[in-house]
Amino acid sequence: MSEFVEPLGMRILIRKDESRQTTRGGIVLPDDAEIPTITGRIVEISAQVARDVDFPIRKYDKVLFHPKNAIPVDLESDNLLFVVPIDDIVAVFRKSDALKSQSEPFDDQLNDDREDDL
Repeated sequence: MSEFVEPLGMRILIRKDESRQTTRGGIVLPDDAEIPTITGRIVEISAQVARDVDFPIRKYDKVLFHPKNAIPVDLESDNLLFVVPIDDIVAVFRKSDALKSQSEPFDDQLNDDREDDL
């Protein structure tokens, strides 16, 4: 029999991504550097959040969340699980060609407007 965590209310369970000690620009971060937002993957969603159409998130989505109200779950040795209120989810990372195709007509319109100014 294995244990699992089921969030209740307007909460989700997130597995926090490993923290980077070096930024993409090569700056080394100290161990105690506080980063105001953290990324992670959704492991489980409460039934209440799953039914709410205002929060279009799914299991395994990558999200950006504010850790202030995140509750660590001591279920795994690496302690990367957090129960997070849905209000602390700042963004969901999405990949879609549809967004790119929607922005292309806008880009074309900008180029046309620039040509009119010349």
